[in-house]
Amino acid sequence: MHQQGGTIKEALESIASRGYVLPAIQREFVWRPEQVCNLFDSVMQGYPFGEFMFWRVEAENAGQYRWYDFVRDYHQRDNPHCPELGPIYDKPLTAVLDGQQRLTAFNIGLRGSMAIKLPYKWWNSSDAFPKRVLALDLLAPPDPDEEGSRYVFEFVNEDRIGLRDTHLWFRVSDIMSFPTENPGPDMFDWISDVGLDSERQRVAFRTLNRLHQAICVDPVVAYYEEKSQDVERVLNIFIRCNSGGTPLSYSNLLLSIAVSQWDTLDARSEVHGLVDEMNKVRAGLLFNADFVLKAGLMLTDIASVGFKVENFTHENMAILEKNWQDIRQTLLETVELVDSFGFDSRTIQATNSLLPIAYYLYLKGAPRDFETSDRFLDDRRVIRGWLTRSILKESGIWGSGLDTLLTALREVIRDSGGSDFPASALRRVMAQRGKTLDFVEEEIEDLADMRLGDRRIFPLLTMLFPRLESRDGSDIDHVFPRSRFTPSRLKTACIAEDQIEAFRDSCDRLANLQLLDRSVNNEKRATLPADWLDAHCPDDEARQDYCDRHLLGDVPRVIKDFADYYDTRRQRLRNRIADLVNAV
Repeated sequence: MHQQGGTIKEALESIASRGYVLPAIQREFVWRPEQVCNLFDSVMQGYPFGEFMFWRVEAENAGQYRWYDFVRDYHQRDNPHCPELGPIYDKPLTAVLDGQQRLTAFNIGLRGSMAIKLPYKWWNSSDAFPKRVLALDLLAPPDPDEEGSRYVFEFVNEDRIGLRDTHLWFRVSDIMSFPTENPGPDMFDWISDVGLDSERQRVAFRTLNRLHQAICVDPVVAYYEEKSQDVERVLNIFIRCNSGGTPLSYSNLLLSIAVSQWDTLDARSEVHGLVDEMNKVRAGLLFNADFVLKAGLMLTDIASVGFKVENFTHENMAILEKNWQDIRQTLLETVELVDSFGFDSRTIQATNSLLPIAYYLYLKGAPRDFETSDRFLDDRRVIRGWLTRSILKESGIWGSGLDTLLTALREVIRDSGGSDFPASALRRVMAQRGKTLDFVEEEIEDLADMRLGDRRIFPLLTMLFPRLESRDGSDIDHVFPRSRFTPSRLKTACIAEDQIEAFRDSCDRLANLQLLDRSVNNEKRATLPADWLDAHCPDDEARQDYCDRHLLGDVPRVIKDFADYYDTRRQRLRNRIADLVNAV
């Protein structure tokens, strides 16, 4: 039944009182901060933002199901999940079937906060996730000629609230504290306290009043309410509402099915809990529920690896639940192994590349010391080489045809008996499916010319210098420091004008890069390589050993000789790449 809506404020009050709840079939909150801002901008402009779908659950039936609350203070690492409410008895409820993302966005913006990882910060850093609140700049007047957003919403640190230069940031959640009727005097008092001139007071008042009207006065929350108590009908409604668009992935629906299929464990909390634990490993590979579900299908030898409804039968889900602890342990061991290689989210963008490795470890019983014990040293070397080659390939090894490929690779590993990682057999099967890990001459030349910033540069360096990568922290260092390649310094070093661009282009390429332990790199900094070797190596033998391990050759003392040095080292590295990438 279609219902005329109430206000956004009233919807938030229903969430706070647990009148609105989320059924277990709902997914997690997935919106980004900019999506939340765009939603509030649409509301301010009076645009429709979609009808909601509610399920009215009678009091006598409420205790039969598992319910979840809406996220309020979202933290991408520590608090990304909808909190479980536990059993609710003898109270009628309204379960949200369609509109969770929008209602959660309102809940965060008007009652809570959002903490998203900053770029270039480690996942486990204490300062990587600053807490921010939604704010509206009251001094940015709407521009009727501007397309798209007209109001300036932004998630900001608390200390930015208030007047900042030409901006007046108002904490959006504070709008809920103004009276619904006649809020003008309170608004004017708030603005007057800031100390604006009369013209800017008028601008701020108009914007603040519009926010209050949109959130607290206008009845914009329209919805359709389903009153049937038949859960099968409700599930079908949910699937129809959510499977037509791209925002809700098919795997989300399959996870919803798994939630209802497991008999003892809570599938939702187990899957998301494992995702959280894997993401807290230093590598920070950004796993999600899709990866865990696909891993479950692959590791338990269910007919195929694909996300198909027929793979999520009660029988198959029983197998998944029965083996869950082994699956969980295997995936954690796999992440620890990849982390021991020094790889992270900048290196591995296709996490599905880890599934054959996980299946191999599953067959071996996921030994807890696999990534550290000397008895697995050769196995780790082979796994690392195979994984690195798949990363270095520009073509989409882990793109189209993924499910068929993973199923075929699983068969190869299973047939090998799990005694040693069958890298050669895997490469043959991959080549048969157009996913070759062999490198032709042009690809080898491209690798030898790779630039700093390419996501493949770190795994390439670790393949070239496996003994030099440090789990405690390795940096990619310039042999000749980048600071020496400014046009002015090159001219001072008597580099010809027509050679300066070539020098600068070569600076960030592979032949001028090396792997160094982070502490050593901090020590070296902008020192020329020959001078650093003089101070770092106590004698000629130590100097020669260092240069051999890093394929440095004879290092010149002045940057004027860099071009010849670069060409010589590039050829040396190119030859080693050719030997390694096509090795059996």
